[in-house]
Amino acid sequence: MLGPGHLWRVHRSHADIFEICACQAQDHPHSSCVNAIHVPLRPPMLLYTRTKPWEHTNMINPSSSSSSSSSKSHYMSTDSNSAGEVPGDPTHLSTSLMSATSLIQSFAPISRIHQHLCAFHLYADDMTRQVQAHHFCSHVNEDVRQCLIFDSLEPGARLIGVEYIITEPLFLTLPDEEKPLWHSHEYEVKSGVLFLPGVPGIVERRDLEKVAKTYGKTFHFWQVDRGDELPLGVPSLMMALTRDGQLHEDLARGVEKKFGVSFEKERENRAYISGPEHGIHHLANGAGKRWKLELKEVNLPS
Repeated sequence: MLGPGHLWRVHRSHADIFEICACQAQDHPHSSCVNAIHVPLRPPMLLYTRTKPWEHTNMINPSSSSSSSSSKSHYMSTDSNSAGEVPGDPTHLSTSLMSATSLIQSFAPISRIHQHLCAFHLYADDMTRQVQAHHFCSHVNEDVRQCLIFDSLEPGARLIGVEYIITEPLFLTLPDEEKPLWHSHEYEVKSGVLFLPGVPGIVERRDLEKVAKTYGKTFHFWQVDRGDELPLGVPSLMMALTRDGQLHEDLARGVEKKFGVSFEKERENRAYISGPEHGIHHLANGAGKRWKLELKEVNLPS
């Protein structure tokens, strides 16, 4: 029986066919396959696989016509990724086989994700509870972005929430009772604490000039800061930093060290950036109040 010690090997066997099979980790790249699956490709499909479990990700372009491409093998590990304290069995081979579906299925909504922003979120009912939030965002259009939020950049990162980001003109059309659920981004941007990891400052600031004028609505489903092993309870409304002195110093220093950034230096570089044209709306950011979602039983109409 094949288990976590096996790897998936993907190689091109014909012009438009890829062969996916299981093999032992120590097998030679050209050894015979076990339970081979042949998958037709529709060029110019791109495969993101790993040559060996310990090497960095490589990109293979099946449309390439080099004669050596058919003889190169690539591996995808079936070992489970580290997920901290998340309970459950290691990923089985049958589950890993599902990764082969990425060769033939469309992932259009996810493939539109093109931006990674790192920031901090505060619980709307307790601003002293703060978490690092990695946003992976796509544009619905020029006025609306949608982001998946993870707790880290590790392979086993947990999907902890979602955020919707809209421009000021759209925010102003919202009913007044809706506006407190949205937070402003001006302080986050101008203070330097919201950044795009790895992106040169001059490029980063071009987009953050737009972000500073927007509003976001965020819910977290997984309270990793209190050690929850799974998403428990009702979602939590989250807010953003709006003033100096809010962000925990140790949290800030840890992120600066990890990503090699300086919030103070970026604060100076972003001094010219301005927020919403009409100023931050008085009903945004919770309207100065604390907010908490509660689950309530209701009677269904007969």
